[in-house]
Amino acid sequence: MKKHFYWAFVVIATALIQTTWLDAVRVQGVVPDLTLLLVVYFAITDGEERAMFTGVLGGMYQDVASDAVLGHYVLCNVVVGYGVGRMSRRLLSDHPAIKTALVLCAALVHGILYTAILYVQKPDISAIRTIGVSVIPGAFYTALVTPVALFLLSRVFQNRKAVQGEAA
Repeated sequence: MKKHFYWAFVVIATALIQTTWLDAVRVQGVVPDLTLLLVVYFAITDGEERAMFTGVLGGMYQDVASDAVLGHYVLCNVVVGYGVGRMSRRLLSDHPAIKTALVLCAALVHGILYTAILYVQKPDISAIRTIGVSVIPGAFYTALVTPVALFLLSRVFQNRKAVQGEAA
């Protein structure tokens, strides 16, 4: 029970940071997607089910905090979490370069899927321009912070698992 509470706290805190404080590190209008990093981290370490739950919880918070229609972030995070979770079973994903490439691909898929959903609802936007101006740079920015973020996450959750293992 404590494990699930701790996981939910980390996901909600990350989504809160994503929607409030990350404007301080905005570069050329893009910020790293920390919620997506959590989704990919849990897809690699715990499988697609935990990643999808992470995507639902973090995506709900992002949907409520943004001006988008509810469900966009949830859908994109869940699809990416499922895909990365299934793919990570077949990859040797212990190397940081593979994890970074996986986050880059996941961020590109997430951004393209989000833009496609947005384009269906508002056909007057320029989808190609949106992908070129915000999705691709955002994916590279997210991939750039991946090694540090995944290192910190692995330290936090490995220490938590070690403490739980000693208590059992």
